[in-house]
Amino acid sequence: MEIDIATKLAEYLGVEVEFTTVTAATRTELLDSGDIDCVLATFTITDERKESWDFSTPYYTDAVTVLVENASGITSLEGLVDKKVGVSSGSTSARALTAAMVEAGLIDGTGFDPDTFDPAIWTTGISYQQYEDYPAISTALSAGEVDAFCVDKSILAIYKTEDRSYIEEKFSPQEYGIATKKGSDFSVLCDELVNTWLNDGTISSFMDNYGLE
Repeated sequence: MEIDIATKLAEYLGVEVEFTTVTAATRTELLDSGDIDCVLATFTITDERKESWDFSTPYYTDAVTVLVENASGITSLEGLVDKKVGVSSGSTSARALTAAMVEAGLIDGTGFDPDTFDPAIWTTGISYQQYEDYPAISTALSAGEVDAFCVDKSILAIYKTEDRSYIEEKFSPQEYGIATKKGSDFSVLCDELVNTWLNDGTISSFMDNYGLE
């Protein structure tokens, strides 16, 4: 869907769109350096991120969940206790999963602070292995290097197979916005266009094309 939004944005500007592959770890570096003009890549809006970049009105709301191999027998958050989970470097997925498990009373939340959470050092009831991109996590899951793969469900859908399943729970709604350099005129334009396309059904039609809820 985001390719469609980017293409429509370029059409409005009368320019040819140029796509650059980014990861959760590189997208802001590329934006800050001017190598890209905006980030349209399942970039979750958070108060912390809004201090550094502008975000448009959310164009889609997703939720975090977990993908596992069917053979693992894991079907819920409870099954993730003492397991290792693969996440993307620079993402908020590990923090969201830990918060959900603490809230469910499955792990001890002593020392858990969402503002300072670091998946590299968290080992209470669950641990994390960080990877540079999503294909690497999927490969690690297949190889048994991690027990589960955690990120937004719309991303996990790319890696779901008949031998893999989602756990029962979804948590931590994630609002996606177009990220731009703070205070730029382009920020204002992106926000105006997203609102227009939300109101006229354009984004809804994109969602339908990809089976998004």
